[in-house]
Amino acid sequence: MTSTVVVLVVGIVVVLMAVYVSWRAGRLDRLHIRLELAKESLDAALMRRRAVVLELAGSRLLDPATSLVLAAAAHEARMAGPEEREHAESDLSRALRAAADQERFRERLSESPGGSDLLEELDAAVAKVVYSRRFYNNAVGVTRTAQRRWLARTLRLAGHTEFPQFFEIDDNPPATMAME
Repeated sequence: MTSTVVVLVVGIVVVLMAVYVSWRAGRLDRLHIRLELAKESLDAALMRRRAVVLELAGSRLLDPATSLVLAAAAHEARMAGPEEREHAESDLSRALRAAADQERFRERLSESPGGSDLLEELDAAVAKVVYSRRFYNNAVGVTRTAQRRWLARTLRLAGHTEFPQFFEIDDNPPATMAME
């Protein structure tokens, strides 16, 4: 009778441990899915910002030098490899700030035909990059914390996935752009 109770208790403990490990593995999997979705959203936001900047540069609403600087920065950001991507996107942010913080930049664009629509697109694209990067970096932080837990490390619950890296760029919007 005593051995039956011991076997029953050990069986319950094993089942509870298996349920807990399964739950942790499922949570880690959901965090990785969230991380991938956040990365895709960030990539889309960066691509949209580059497209809007290129449209602005080609619109003939800016002086030629500013257009050239913006187009070159957007092109470099688009062509950058994984190693240079953060630097190239930061350069694009700085070029956009330099252009948008020029005297009467918004007024000149608003007065031009199609300029106010382009400004709205630019404001939305810049804001989307800021929010997408924050969301992505938050997902990275939560996922890294979950991967560092002793159970995840010991049982290799993350499998062979790489340790996620933060995406650190200078994404401060121009002072003339209203961030909500």
